[in-house]
Amino acid sequence: MRRRREEEVTEKVLDVDASMQGTLTFRDPVNLRINGKFEGRLDTKGSLTIGEHAVVKADITGEYITIAGKVNGNIKAQKSIKLMAPACVIGDMKTPSLSVLEGSVFEGHSNMLPEEKISKSAIEGLTIDEVAKYLEVDKNMVNEWASAGKLPAKREGSAWRFDRTQIEDWISNEKIK
Repeated sequence: MRRRREEEVTEKVLDVDASMQGTLTFRDPVNLRINGKFEGRLDTKGSLTIGEHAVVKADITGEYITIAGKVNGNIKAQKSIKLMAPACVIGDMKTPSLSVLEGSVFEGHSNMLPEEKISKSAIEGLTIDEVAKYLEVDKNMVNEWASAGKLPAKREGSAWRFDRTQIEDWISNEKIK
């Protein structure tokens, strides 16, 4: 009985039924459900559900992602992505397990890799704006460093993508001078 009570306390459920903008980041597992509008970036652990009336314009990373609403953005999941009618997703998806149920719409590319190939660093990729904010420098400086090979970065199309772990290692090795 005591163990069950501890499990109930540690489960975190967040139901967003409003209009929000920005970055939502969860380091601990949470059951997040979005029913309203969201614009920005979502970084979750645990399960994320985009309800059928939700409209999301965001890049999403997480573990278990279920979508029934509208999503415009790239999605990376460590465990699985499931699209349920009337889901409409415009963007690229990376996950080891992808399920697209009848009545769902998906426009983009999918990349299904074994779970071990979708590393934590792939899930926690950073944009140039996020790195600039993290390093407290102008994004033009970050772009210069990445272009010159002074900062660990990977080109994704016309944008730079940064591995959080590599950036933290770079900082700890006193690469900023």
